[in-house]
Amino acid sequence: MLEILVPCSFFLILKAVIKFLYDYLWLPLCIQHILNSQGIKGPPFRFIHGNNKEVVKMKREALTKPMGLTHDIFPQVQPHLYSWTNRYGKNYLHWNDVRAQLVISEPELVKQVLKNSEKAYPKQKPSIYVSKLVENELLLVEGEKWVRQRKLADNVFHGESLKNMIPAVIASVETMLEKWKGQEGKEIEVFGEFRLLTSLVISRTACNYP
Repeated sequence: MLEILVPCSFFLILKAVIKFLYDYLWLPLCIQHILNSQGIKGPPFRFIHGNNKEVVKMKREALTKPMGLTHDIFPQVQPHLYSWTNRYGKNYLHWNDVRAQLVISEPELVKQVLKNSEKAYPKQKPSIYVSKLVENELLLVEGEKWVRQRKLADNVFHGESLKNMIPAVIASVETMLEKWKGQEGKEIEVFGEFRLLTSLVISRTACNYP
C-alpha cells in the first residue's frame, strides 16, 4: 500500500502564498471594484507598488520643467494630485503600495471628516519623523485633548478674532518695511525676515488669547 506524505512545510508555504496574494492583490482589487461601483474612480491599482511608481515619475518630470514666477505651484509640487484631480474628479482613489487612499476635496466632505463627531474617521498613525516634528499638535491628537485644542483654535481663528488682529498685523508689516528702507540696493534674506514678522505678529496678539 502506497502512502503519500506531504511535509508540513508545504502547507506553511502554501498558506503564506495565499495570504500574500489576498493582501497584495485580491483585497486591493475588491476595494477598487467596490469604490468604482459607487462612482469613485482613480488610477488603477498596480501589483505591490500601487501607484507609487507613477507618483515618482510625475514628480521627476515636474522637476525638469522651469516654474517661473507664479503662485500656481500646485501642478509642480504635487503633480500627481493635480493630474488625477483633473482626470478623475474632486474625490478619487489612489494607492500607496497596497494601502487605499481616498482623496477628497469637496468642502462638505472635508468638513464632515474633520468634524468626525461619530468617530468614524480615525487618524492614521504618523511616522516617527512626523511625530517628532509636530508632537502633540491638533493634527495628531484625539479624544479630550483634541477637543481642548480645537476650542482654542476656534477662538483664535474666529472671524471677529481675526479682525482684531488686523491692527497688529499692519503695525508689524510697517515695522518690517521701515527696516527695509535702509536696505535699498542690498540683498535681503526674505525667509528670515518673514519668520521675524510672524514672531512679531504672534507676540503682539498672543496676549489676547489665554
